[in-house]
Amino acid sequence: MGAWVVYGSTEMGANPNLSWLGVLGYSGASAFPAIIICMIGPRIRAITGEEAFCTTDFGLVRYGRLMQLSIAAISVFYMFIYLVSEMTSISNVYGLIVGLDTFSDDTVKYTTSIAISLAVFTWFYTSVAGLPASIVTDKFQAYLMFGLVFILLIVACSNSENQVSKEEFAVASNWTLDGLAAAVTLFIAIACAEMFNQGNWQRVWAAKSVPDMRKGFAWGSLLVFLLMMFFGIMGMLAYANDPDAYDNWEKFAYLAFFDLLAPLNTFFHVLVLIIVTALAASSVDTLQTAIASMFSSDLIRFGLSDNASRFVTRFILVLINIPAVILSSKRFDVIGLFLVADLVCGTAVLPVFLGLMTEDYGFIPAPTELGAFLGIVSGIAAVLVNGKIIGFNEAVNSITGETIATGPFSYFWLTNSSECALCGTTTMVTFIVVPLVAGFFTLVFSKLDVMVRGDRAREPIFKMAQPEIEAKNYNLAEKEGVEKDGSEGSVENVDKANLVVMAADVDEEEAVEPESVEENAAQSVEAGA
Repeated sequence: MGAWVVYGSTEMGANPNLSWLGVLGYSGASAFPAIIICMIGPRIRAITGEEAFCTTDFGLVRYGRLMQLSIAAISVFYMFIYLVSEMTSISNVYGLIVGLDTFSDDTVKYTTSIAISLAVFTWFYTSVAGLPASIVTDKFQAYLMFGLVFILLIVACSNSENQVSKEEFAVASNWTLDGLAAAVTLFIAIACAEMFNQGNWQRVWAAKSVPDMRKGFAWGSLLVFLLMMFFGIMGMLAYANDPDAYDNWEKFAYLAFFDLLAPLNTFFHVLVLIIVTALAASSVDTLQTAIASMFSSDLIRFGLSDNASRFVTRFILVLINIPAVILSSKRFDVIGLFLVADLVCGTAVLPVFLGLMTEDYGFIPAPTELGAFLGIVSGIAAVLVNGKIIGFNEAVNSITGETIATGPFSYFWLTNSSECALCGTTTMVTFIVVPLVAGFFTLVFSKLDVMVRGDRAREPIFKMAQPEIEAKNYNLAEKEGVEKDGSEGSVENVDKANLVVMAADVDEEEAVEPESVEENAAQSVEAGA
């Protein structure tokens, strides 16, 4: 959680058409991905091996090079958008608290300088300390968040200017169909996107054991839900305090947090700036280390030294941070930015994670690499078809009226409602249809692939000629780092509990038949896939 929390659920709460269901949906959706990772994380860790870094390695071991690159591209895109959102959020926070008009071009230089400072500072200390530094900042993040909650709850709400009556609060407290549509959209959208947040998946392999990992994600999920609910209710309080201003667009729902802070003195404004800056830094360093891990894993296995790999990945991060800073100066709507990334991830989430199926189930095939890749393409096609059906050909900012993009791919911006990015059923239907289409065609193309190519369909599409010693670096599932002491929570136990090839009804000889996906994956990866 970063600086974007001051925008997300507060915007839901300050919009009477979304209100309670919007807030509950945002809160539950933000907490839900951690529960999913609790469920599938151990199995992915077991299939991929202890030497893995992130789910790009799962794509390599389970499918092959093409899917590994596809997962990497989508993950980098999502985390890049996340970076832009964090930089946009923290820049706007500084601008608004010091009294600047963040809609004016005259303040771009100031807000951009904030984004640059954040990018340089986090890049520097993650370059020196790496993932351990990010984990340390995550621990402090929880305390800082509770500090921000304390300020809002005790100080802002006790201020006479922020107090409302029961009747006034009832105006902002509604249960609406738009809120339900937003909740459904958010659950699907955030779940899809967070499956490609490699910052989350790094924690799966960094955990000492599976129980520790599950405990951490479970507690994190609960705290995220409670905190998002709190900020949502604060948004409702801000609207109840001045509903006419929000209805007439004199105030904006996504800035409701700052309306509560306005009556406070300078000391509390400075304190909030410090806390929100630390939250933004904590999120940005997680994203930077996650992006670095995706590149460093391949560079190291390809034979580069640790120092050379570190230098290359840090240089790549500089190249990624520069356009992120530039885009943050455009001041796009934060929720709108996330929805773009969420929809892109929605095209790939089922093609990738249906890979947990490692054996055919009757007529349903275990996905092949070609089938999964074509499933992603089908998901993208589904977005374009949705846009064509509703006659969408231009994305327009609902607040400024500025044209963001034109053409068929502009539908990825999902500007379907002039009221808010999540209002209405059109966006909800899109988020329901796209992942289902992608998953369905993954299975269809996989079935056709097996029918046409036979056993070859189970192997990676591309194989690279490599020296044997380098090829073995990619055989993650057989690395000696896998725990073998049989202790509770070890990967050995996870293998026994989760891997299909160890099912009770499969005898030892059948378990090592080359037709199994794991065997083929191991053989192909060992060959340098």
